[in-house]
Amino acid sequence: MTATSPSSSLLRSTPCASSWPSPPPERQHFVTTTSAEPLLLTKRRIWIIFGALIAGMLLSSLDQTIVSTAMPTIVGQLGGVEHQVWLTTAYLLATTIVMPVYGKFGDVLGRRNLFLIAIALFTIASVGCAFAGDFTQLVVWRAVQGLGGGGMMILSQAIIADIVPASERGKYLGPLGAVFGLSAVGGPLLGGFFVDHLTWQWAFYINIPVGIAAFAIAWFALRLPSKKATQPIDILGVIFLSAFTTCLIFFTDFGGNADHGWEAIETWLFGAGMLLAAILFVITEAKAKDPIIPLTLFKNPTFVNATLIGLTLGLGMFSAIGFVPTFLQMSSGTSAAASGLLMLPMMAGLIGTSIISGIAITKTGRYKMFPIIGTILTALAMVLMTSLTAETPIWLICVFLFIFGAGLGLIMQVVVLVAQNSVNPSMVGTATSTNNYFREVGAALGVAVFGTIFTNRLTENLTGVFTNAGANATDAAAATSTIDPQTLNALPDVVRDGVVAAYADALAPVFWYLLPFIGLAFLLALMLKQITLSDVAGMVARGEAVGGAEAEALEAAHHGHAGASAATGAATPADDRADEALKEPEPR
Repeated sequence: MTATSPSSSLLRSTPCASSWPSPPPERQHFVTTTSAEPLLLTKRRIWIIFGALIAGMLLSSLDQTIVSTAMPTIVGQLGGVEHQVWLTTAYLLATTIVMPVYGKFGDVLGRRNLFLIAIALFTIASVGCAFAGDFTQLVVWRAVQGLGGGGMMILSQAIIADIVPASERGKYLGPLGAVFGLSAVGGPLLGGFFVDHLTWQWAFYINIPVGIAAFAIAWFALRLPSKKATQPIDILGVIFLSAFTTCLIFFTDFGGNADHGWEAIETWLFGAGMLLAAILFVITEAKAKDPIIPLTLFKNPTFVNATLIGLTLGLGMFSAIGFVPTFLQMSSGTSAAASGLLMLPMMAGLIGTSIISGIAITKTGRYKMFPIIGTILTALAMVLMTSLTAETPIWLICVFLFIFGAGLGLIMQVVVLVAQNSVNPSMVGTATSTNNYFREVGAALGVAVFGTIFTNRLTENLTGVFTNAGANATDAAAATSTIDPQTLNALPDVVRDGVVAAYADALAPVFWYLLPFIGLAFLLALMLKQITLSDVAGMVARGEAVGGAEAEALEAAHHGHAGASAATGAATPADDRADEALKEPEPR
């Protein structure tokens, strides 16, 4: 028996293998350049690879938040206070731009080398950030970090689809989703700790050993096939999609910025550029031989449904996550780092339900109920948060946050799983990156639009508080723009209570505005079609690997042959042929 026969018999005997739509000829564009013998996807190898993927995902998501609490110290030492938002924007912009690129190129060229490049870029950029001599250098290196971070985020999820069948993938995607919750809290906590006890450079030093470890594990364990593109790369599609993303980020950033605002001409110039780039992108993709985001994806109702849920979730989730910590800081009077501890209940809820739902999906094969329950819990949490006042006890806010996190954990990775399962295995990277991309688009729009609502109400409320306390208009405006937890603690009790009430009064109504989007996500979840989860991993479906019991049996047979040969001191021709057939392909 050769190593390919179990794979062939597995595909013939698996009903789900034929449930994927056959890719049209123009998308059958790659050739595998590795050994003809498939990789053995044993449980041990899958878990080793998963360790590298978790490390990559953690690095990528952690660096979205770790600089938030260190930012005042960083800009104080390097200068650039007026441009400090670029420390976050540069990373976010680069990450969002490259998501679809990594997804598509992974499908076309293979994911192993791309994943190694992404880790290397991120780790090298971390060194550059740590040793940056001025603010401009730091921003440039943050952008390079984003180029690596976007790749690690997308390729981690796509590689899991390559090596684990959809029917078992939930228990792996759950921890990957939990990493987002861990990073949302762990990033600010680590950043604050490093600033308080070490130096801000440690926010980047910490990435270096983790990045090296992830690279080493991926280098030795991640033996995925490399491919060669046989169709022209969609360069115009990459350009127009990058232009759209850039204009989107600047449009939302300028619109929500007090220095520009929604009335500024430059804001709407970016809006016009965004619209023009979107039109040119659609025209380009309709004509491209191998589009970066195939428009045929949007003819797939299950994929469209899962992606729209991600979009609406991005609108509501990131808006709430962005606003609540600010309120917690002001209501508790603690530092940003210390108030991050108050977000731990949200993290606990998200991690818990991500893992529980993943295990349940693996056992039952059914996923539809989880986004439905998740949107209900998220909506409930937002309704509860509309009741926030200056008198709301911290423990009760933590309960609200736990419910909110539990809802998110039931949705985030489930929609990725659904999107992956709804397309042909040859397009799993493209589907993964497109789903993530639209979630990031929703996040950018949500934070900008609802951030503006919150900021405008807050400015008006705070001005009223300081004016009523006896300040003139100029002093009230100055006090409004410089208020922070330390300043708050030094104010008279009456004024301090008024400031906290101003924050609560500005924040609570925002959740009413977010509720319609969560309601839309609920309706989309109701319409989500329950499709049988494939029990064939992507690499197995493409003939690149042997998985499951077959892989374990072949691995055992291989070791058995090796042991027998060592005991007798000789090998039979049959043993030689078996060993040759079972030999794993060399890393590319």
